[in-house]
Amino acid sequence: MSFHGGALGVTIAILLFTRARKIPLFAFSDIITEAIPIGLFFGRIANFINGELFGRPTHVPWAMVFPNGGAVPRHPSQLYEAFCEGILLFLLLFIAERLGARQRPGIVTGLFLAGYAVARMSGELFRQPDPQLGYLIFGATMGQLLSIPLLIAGGAIIFWAQRAPVSARP
Repeated sequence: MSFHGGALGVTIAILLFTRARKIPLFAFSDIITEAIPIGLFFGRIANFINGELFGRPTHVPWAMVFPNGGAVPRHPSQLYEAFCEGILLFLLLFIAERLGARQRPGIVTGLFLAGYAVARMSGELFRQPDPQLGYLIFGATMGQLLSIPLLIAGGAIIFWAQRAPVSARP
């Protein structure tokens, strides 16, 4: 299952849950999004171990030949994405939280969405596109195109949260 589809499902579940329980949406989603990079990291490591979602052909010294990728050396793009979507994104959210970002509910959620979008779009530069889709408009991959709305939503949420009054820490 693609991350983007799963994220849409989780977003709907969070909206329904917070509405039913009368919990502030962004205060709740800020807590949830802080843990997501950990799962993304282990998911990308699993992709690497399974030899799936491998990178584009390359001649860099650390290139690897994947069992289902033919005889050509390829980028270990799963490791790049594990680092960017997992470790770097976790550190960004951790530092933001430590600097008081949760005093403005939505900042952490917006940072996650925008940070994931940038990490995913960057990682897709090294990843082999899905064979059934290939390259799409302007040479972009489906992962890059699906990340554009996340980037816009993340920026909009950060903008909105910056303008909202400061709240007590949840």
